[in-house]
Amino acid sequence: MDDLERMYRHLVRTIRASFAPYLTQPFEVGELYQTILPYRLHRRELGLDTNQDYELTMLELLSGARGYLVVDDKMRDTLTAAHASAAPDPALIRDFASAHVALAPEPLQRLDTEGRASGVQPQLSASGGQPAAPFRASGSSRVTSNAYPNRGSAQMPTPAAGVPIEGPRRVARPITVPAAGEACLFCKGSLPAGRQLSFCPHCGQDLTMVHCPACGSELERGWKFCVTCGRSAQDL
Repeated sequence: MDDLERMYRHLVRTIRASFAPYLTQPFEVGELYQTILPYRLHRRELGLDTNQDYELTMLELLSGARGYLVVDDKMRDTLTAAHASAAPDPALIRDFASAHVALAPEPLQRLDTEGRASGVQPQLSASGGQPAAPFRASGSSRVTSNAYPNRGSAQMPTPAAGVPIEGPRRVARPITVPAAGEACLFCKGSLPAGRQLSFCPHCGQDLTMVHCPACGSELERGWKFCVTCGRSAQDL
């Protein structure tokens, strides 16, 4: 089993355990590497020694390699070319932080069949029954509201029995955008000058946090050093 397959299998296990609606619903790329499968929390299970190994494997996964994920055409073409280059730049995945991906149904079904053959019964999907119609990415990273039938309503899918529900997220402390021209670190969209913001108005990502490129730990703006590996924040 190589790094890509190991990451995919662990992603499926993590989604089944803590993010069950994403078995059949799309999710954002930024949420994948920040919340669902961040390196700092999953490095042991992924078997990846460094954050760079993690980012290169994530780059390959998000390129749509082996059909594990359904991705849009622009992201697939860009990341496939980047992964095949002599010096891959995994930072490119942040350019697609607001794009949406989904677990492809065929590989997921193969894992379920493999589990049944080995005597392990897979958990049901978030709907409690058969998988919903698969998400199909268009040529654009934007997804219509039809792909999120439960977004904005009180009737979110109920996780399967025994599946823990994700707890509340950290309350973000607003930052003040000092001047015009500052852009979001995730989607590169322009931020309104002079406003207090916690989240990007374009992609919804948390602007109060930055990530250490050495170990992937979340750092608050204004910190001088990484609290995990000690790297100077001036290098971020």
